[in-house]
Amino acid sequence: MVLLKTPREEKSKAILLGITELYLLHGKPIGSNTLKENGFNHISSATIRNYFAKLEAQGFLTQQHTSGGRIPTPLAYKFYASYHIETTATNIQDVKILKKALHQDTKEIARYLEQASELLSQITQSAVFLSSPRFDQDHIVEIKLVKIDNDRYLCVFITDFGLIQTEVLYAKKNLSRFSLKRIEHYFHFRMTGMDPPQLNQEEEETALAFYREILLRYVINDSNFSKEDIYKTGFSKLLQFSEFQDTTVLATGISLFENTSYIRKLLQECMNAKDLRFWIGNDLEKGGAYISVIAFPYFIHSKPVGSVALLVPIRTSYPKLFGLLRTFSSILSQTLTRNLYKYKITYRKPQSKQIDLKKSDLLYLSQSDHLLLEDQSLRRTHGKAKSR
Repeated sequence: MVLLKTPREEKSKAILLGITELYLLHGKPIGSNTLKENGFNHISSATIRNYFAKLEAQGFLTQQHTSGGRIPTPLAYKFYASYHIETTATNIQDVKILKKALHQDTKEIARYLEQASELLSQITQSAVFLSSPRFDQDHIVEIKLVKIDNDRYLCVFITDFGLIQTEVLYAKKNLSRFSLKRIEHYFHFRMTGMDPPQLNQEEEETALAFYREILLRYVINDSNFSKEDIYKTGFSKLLQFSEFQDTTVLATGISLFENTSYIRKLLQECMNAKDLRFWIGNDLEKGGAYISVIAFPYFIHSKPVGSVALLVPIRTSYPKLFGLLRTFSSILSQTLTRNLYKYKITYRKPQSKQIDLKKSDLLYLSQSDHLLLEDQSLRRTHGKAKSR
């Protein structure tokens, strides 16, 4: 960032912060008289205009019309954000909402993180990204099948931690709606050992093939954990801001929102820094001139495990969002730490090492301790049912 180097640096800094604050509040170009009426009546309008001209020359302000007021540039927003980066103040009502919603005992960790992201999006009226490690001791509790066409079926399975995954499965023969229900019944039987279904030979063969395929894909996906899980929500909330009425700004925002690998990079940078980070305007790729991203890490047992970020218009209340993110992270960190201890849940960070299926000791379906695809007690029940 370019630092202010005028002889009267403190006064120049105060004027820059003042004009930025006013523009954030009103969204209109700020003239010398307007600034004078809002806390700067000890400085003449002529002197203020001189400071405006110097700040414009330094790249902090711009002027849309020769006789109009000034507006902050991305450089001014960066200076303003840096000045307020240690802000911890948070609206009391927002704190109450966060505490009420986030202080809960639950082992549905994935669902909890999704709910937390959605809550933050509602409070801030912004898009939210949250990176997460992989939590162990999870197992599939429900599997549903939806017919796509004559040979493809969408499989939806839900885990004990509230994680939802989908896979497309293939069958040699067109399955009726009633066959799909019986196959789902078979899945339930395999996971609980209760109420075995009545299947014909063809249905039983298909059900077994589907079940093995689902488990194998789940195991591979869970074991081959090379990138943090990313939760995203709330992009539509940005449409209420005037900046996003511009199709170019909207397209840039959508591109950034959908670029999971780039968002993951920003969140990782924040987690490594263990502190608040922000990217304003051209700090972001693809020229996000009217967009900012603000991120803060969260912790488990005082160790950074992920980050949460807000995608917002460049004209936003940075101090308010800084304080809100710090409060959100604090409550989230406390709740996750407590629940992982209470429910004896462990977690893993991403590993770049890939699965080597040639190694004889990687018998995931039978030997894995943390991939509870079927609850151990239920497996024993199922084994007894088969022996009978």
